[in-house]
Amino acid sequence: MPRSKKRSSRGGQHGAVQPFSDEDASIETLSHCSSFSDAMSVAEEGGEAGEETAQEDLQYKLKVFIDSTVDKSAKTRQGALDGLKAAMATRILYEFISDRRMTITDSIERCLKKGKGQEQCAAASLACLLCIQLGSGIESEEVFKTLKPIFKNILLDGTANIQARQACATSLGLCTLVAEDDILDVYATMESFESLFMRSYVKEDGSRPSLNPQTTLLHTNALLSWALLLTICTGSQLKAVTHKHLSKLPRLLENDDVNMRIAAGETIALLFELARDMDPEFEYDDWEPLCDKLNSLATDCNKHRAKTDKRKQRSVFRDVLKAVEERNFQTETIRFSTERMTIDSWVRKRTYDAFREFVGSGMNYHLQANEFIRDVFELGPPVLVDAATLKSMKISRFERHLYNAAAFKARTKARNKFRDKRVDVGEF
Repeated sequence: MPRSKKRSSRGGQHGAVQPFSDEDASIETLSHCSSFSDAMSVAEEGGEAGEETAQEDLQYKLKVFIDSTVDKSAKTRQGALDGLKAAMATRILYEFISDRRMTITDSIERCLKKGKGQEQCAAASLACLLCIQLGSGIESEEVFKTLKPIFKNILLDGTANIQARQACATSLGLCTLVAEDDILDVYATMESFESLFMRSYVKEDGSRPSLNPQTTLLHTNALLSWALLLTICTGSQLKAVTHKHLSKLPRLLENDDVNMRIAAGETIALLFELARDMDPEFEYDDWEPLCDKLNSLATDCNKHRAKTDKRKQRSVFRDVLKAVEERNFQTETIRFSTERMTIDSWVRKRTYDAFREFVGSGMNYHLQANEFIRDVFELGPPVLVDAATLKSMKISRFERHLYNAAAFKARTKARNKFRDKRVDVGEF
């Protein structure tokens, strides 16, 4: 993220070992490094001594994974990459990683260049997690300067593995947000994304390009990464982007792929939000046709589309329509430990979704302990909570059941206001 170079916005302080959610496995198999959960149980039972032992065990296993990323066996390399990914996604490892960042970077570079398919995808994801751990500063910039040319080469190489190109499209976007120190380089990366997703635009003669599903997914990932970088653009760049793309993006709403339609809809909502933040009187010439199209997608009942696709599409486009028509955003509250974070804008939502894609179930832990992510979402320094306080906050299973039932009932009532009961007739 373009900002002053400082070490203080690192991934977080080196804390106690946190549990994995993966299945237990031995080190030799290198399958997703889930045996760290055993170390955590030792720490809990043995107090400080157990915690120290678990920490040493954790570091030993991580060193094994790092060494194994250069193994001759592709399966072993894949397992090592997955092990490092699982570790970085579910705990803060700044102190350990900082001293070994260039070694890990070299391994990622080697896997991206010489690996194939899934190995390249795992390496690209690991690069993002490494930047998230290091935070926005000189250390992550060094990592990104090494990997950025490789990301771009794979992304723009039409002969490269399509899954690798898809992974690079997503990883390049988040790494640029975290580690790019020059806003002009951010714009250059955005142009690389534009060169891809613009190929899905309707042609001048009105015809739609014929693309296979994998290529469409590549364009979707490029569009989402491009939208992510929009959130850090300057006002002048946003004006240029709005003028160039806002009239063309609605055509992607006609795409046959539901994920592309959703990505286009969310990007349109994001552009409207950013444009209105700059100019409260912002007006769009084709506003009414756009609202009609969004409304049709929010109430879509075409028989040739999968029922799950229609359900997901309706939910998203109801929110997009509100954003365009009424300037409203469906607020979401994220709870973690004793804190809460509100997702109250499309900018915040796009940023949150991008981080969550890589850390997955570890997102709440990173919101709680990762100094960099807390800085991004303006949460302040990490809040320290002792075990006794956490235990006192826990509610019984019966109380949790009552709360979930009440929340479900309220959610159903709210959704029923927007549902047309007729759309489900004859769909079984």
